[in-house]
Amino acid sequence: MSESIANSGLPPLLARIYASRDIRSTGELEHELNGLHSYRELAGVDAALKLLHQALSSGWRLLVVGDFDADGATSTAVAVRALKMMGAAEVDFLVPNRFEYGYGLTPEIVDVAAERNPDLIITVDNGISSLMVGRAGSFQVLVTDHHLPGRELPAAQAIVNPNQLGDTFPSKNLAGVGVIFYLMMALRTYLREQGWFAERNLAEPNLAQLLDLVALGTVADVVPLDHNNRILVAQGLSRIRAGKGCCGIQALIEVAKRNASRLVSADLGFAIGPRLNAAGRMDDMNLGIRALLSDRLEEARTIASQLDQLNRERRETEDSMREQAVADLDKMNLDDSYEMPMGLCLYDPNWHQGVIGILASRIKDRVHRPVIVFTDDGNDSIKGSARSIPGLHIRDALDAVATREPGLITKFGGHAMAAGLSLSREHFPAFSEAFDQEVSAHLTEEDLQGVVLSDGALTEDEAELVLAEQLRFSVPWGQGFQEPVFDGEFEVRQQRIVGDKHLKLVLAWPSGNKEVDAIAFNVEPALLDGSLQRVRVAYRLDVNEWRVCAVCSY
Repeated sequence: MSESIANSGLPPLLARIYASRDIRSTGELEHELNGLHSYRELAGVDAALKLLHQALSSGWRLLVVGDFDADGATSTAVAVRALKMMGAAEVDFLVPNRFEYGYGLTPEIVDVAAERNPDLIITVDNGISSLMVGRAGSFQVLVTDHHLPGRELPAAQAIVNPNQLGDTFPSKNLAGVGVIFYLMMALRTYLREQGWFAERNLAEPNLAQLLDLVALGTVADVVPLDHNNRILVAQGLSRIRAGKGCCGIQALIEVAKRNASRLVSADLGFAIGPRLNAAGRMDDMNLGIRALLSDRLEEARTIASQLDQLNRERRETEDSMREQAVADLDKMNLDDSYEMPMGLCLYDPNWHQGVIGILASRIKDRVHRPVIVFTDDGNDSIKGSARSIPGLHIRDALDAVATREPGLITKFGGHAMAAGLSLSREHFPAFSEAFDQEVSAHLTEEDLQGVVLSDGALTEDEAELVLAEQLRFSVPWGQGFQEPVFDGEFEVRQQRIVGDKHLKLVLAWPSGNKEVDAIAFNVEPALLDGSLQRVRVAYRLDVNEWRVCAVCSY
């Protein structure tokens, strides 16, 4: 039975941290699967179940069409694995190469899909904005997605998306992998009620086996970790820590040099997810999906090694692009007559398509304003990847520009904080101005100030290993449920540069009685000269491999 946080008996510091994140009862900290919302409130699920039942009963050829990011890869793996568990006779998958076909069910990818001669296409993590599904011809289409729909929905036989109009599902924050997992849970129940498993002497599948994939896709897609998503992530992490993760995830953990038994959501977001994403950014996401579908650890390790190398190449490309972009920004700021737009658009024909999203995020963090980074798509169009800040719903902003300036944007889609779009190269100046005007209508100069929200200061007695362990493993932290950040002033006892751009420190509380290790990642060059004596830092507690409490400063 859940209790109020105030009367829970939790340590006061933990109770305060949870309360500041709108946790009102201990029930919101529980992570049992029976706490998940019911699939029955998902609009379109009944039509989807009937379509899938028909497909399985008739032995249809099923083709899963995914997206080229980590959410799309894990969604594809969940769909393929689950459908095979249900007894599907033939299941294949197809992921568009971002450099050739772009995102979603474009006319080109529909033509490629038709060559596979499927009876049913199932989209995962895409499709809600793909109006060209009407070209499907001889095969039917089931769309599963979580992106915000436009004014017109695709002409699919069934659509499952918690964000479509009229859907009453309580959580609108499911990632694409969460949507397809829910649909597979619903399908298992539906088939059981139809006597499917008993009639065919099939073992009813344990879909909990797929929760490691659900956790990875959910965290990597940076969707808000509401209670429902925290349950999915916590359950997936529990399986991974117990050594029950799929071979692909095990292999990715190994190449990332993480300890599977102590894995947390941050490891999924900053170590495992980027290596999986590297396949879609630098080459072809088929490579990543093959890793997630492999049931042979040695095969998965071979693929994971390739993904690790692609991630190194991605980092090198990103670093080069960021240096150029930052240099351009610095030049702009040298000109007193130049005023940086509130909505910043950057374009370079030579930037790598697969890395512009990361670059937009890095520049957004630097200039504290919405940023869209564009590059050529190989034709006469340019592709943009947008990242926003609190206070501006980026997808709605693009919709407003498209409505006010018809024909300016070729296509767009996305979320509140991230979006993608395409437009003609010649329209870039006009779009940049229109985007800046739209952003200016919603944000003020005060909104553009970089702010770090802190949970307050820690005393030297509180900064102990036991607290670091509690924070690390108590709940999955992530987007919308931020890991605790503390702040304080420290004396710098030691400092040295590591990895050319990171600063390793030994800090001491003002009393001078206790020292703690700290590391500041990707610091400004001016901080690397060894002159720091006293600093005020915002930091997170972490535990290093030697089980010494460390302060991660940023």
